[in-house]
Amino acid sequence: MYAHTIYDCASLGIIRYSDGTARPPARFRKKLSAWESRNGTGRLVKKEPPRSRATYSSPACFTLHEGDFGQGGTVVVSVRRTWSVESDLRFEIVERPSIGMVRVLQDIGESPELLHLARDREAAERWLASNSYSRALLEEVSVDEVGADVIEGRAAA
Repeated sequence: MYAHTIYDCASLGIIRYSDGTARPPARFRKKLSAWESRNGTGRLVKKEPPRSRATYSSPACFTLHEGDFGQGGTVVVSVRRTWSVESDLRFEIVERPSIGMVRVLQDIGESPELLHLARDREAAERWLASNSYSRALLEEVSVDEVGADVIEGRAAA
């Protein structure tokens, strides 16, 4: 899939991206590092519409959360990558959220950001109680979303 298809159609699930080249052997560290920067997976956490200003315009984009790094339950670095819909990479939906799962979203402007994906409402409420966020929303994954990747029906937390 192209990047614009992910922006238009994908729900907040796991996305794989690739430039279509073969992975180089581990002994070629620089080539492997460059390859890894253009090939990977992440959870789709945010979609942003295009922006136009008097001196600047940007196309629509989406953000993938690739992982958190830290120790003892403390996150030190959260790795996120943002891709424009004009990206030349290929994208693939690896995993969609299951029906009944609950998203914990933070409402920050035009596009909410996924903070956590819980197996049910009770687990989402427990996570939200231990991770304080302002303007947090709980959103249950519905049958419509799994089939059509539609994001609707937000409920305030």
